[in-house]
Amino acid sequence: MAEDEDFSPNLLTEKMKHSNGDFVAPDGLCWMSVLSCLLLACSYVGSLYVWRSDLPRDHPAVIKRRFTSVLIVSGLSPLFVWTWREFTGVRTGPSLFALMGIRFEGLIPAIALPLLLTMVLFLGPLMQLAMDCPWSFTDGIRVAFDPWFWMLCLSDMRWLRNQVVAPLTEELVFRACMLPMLVPCAGPSTAIFTCPLFFGVAHFHHVIELLRFRQGTLSAIFLSAGHLVGPVLCHSFCNYMGFPAISTALEHPHRHTVLSSYLLGVILFLLCLFPFTDPSYYGLPTPVCTLTSSPSSLCLS
Repeated sequence: MAEDEDFSPNLLTEKMKHSNGDFVAPDGLCWMSVLSCLLLACSYVGSLYVWRSDLPRDHPAVIKRRFTSVLIVSGLSPLFVWTWREFTGVRTGPSLFALMGIRFEGLIPAIALPLLLTMVLFLGPLMQLAMDCPWSFTDGIRVAFDPWFWMLCLSDMRWLRNQVVAPLTEELVFRACMLPMLVPCAGPSTAIFTCPLFFGVAHFHHVIELLRFRQGTLSAIFLSAGHLVGPVLCHSFCNYMGFPAISTALEHPHRHTVLSSYLLGVILFLLCLFPFTDPSYYGLPTPVCTLTSSPSSLCLS
């Protein structure tokens, strides 16, 4: 078929050229990528509202129903990527799961470095939490290794939603599935800023998400590491910490120390962002970056 020939691997690579520094995607690829991402985003958010109930969203019955919906959509989400790949004719060396960040190569740094980078950003809130927490460090270690503590957490529907199901399903859908479809169209750098827009469409009641760079940072982590686990853990950690309570920090008895920690955390985050998103730490080449010849620092060692 002519359509298959237009998107053959060699022609795809030849068409992904740069004119005056701008990335040019093959004809017809972008609209298919955007449409696939939009359908996937609408499917995800639509699954949250298929259950009609007068109960509040934090009610265990509502949470369980939504678990069922989002887990089904998330389980089917790789089919969107597979269908996109088959329809466009894009052929890749890495497997479908590798493109989605499900692989073993570079797993340990993909777990440790992104989480450490996120904790650096939250240095101020962590300092504030440490000052206000009545527990000692040894108490925290003891609780962290207490199986009864984790059994209690796993029995809490809200904890499961915020720390496990939401990070896992959202990162699978909005990072692992969408970025492989957006990168060949727009290039890695543009895909980082485009992907959060679909997250905003699906979370239109959370307008603040469009104003925060967390989503862009998670996309950069996914592209540089080529792993899903890093964004999932960082997402879970961000959900646990919540939005920084700057107003509380301004009224804190040790506000100078706390505010200095906020500032230091942001500075260290900016200094560590590019070194910690160096693909050479995670095992080159990152599978998603094989989809494009766009000269991005996220795809180069």
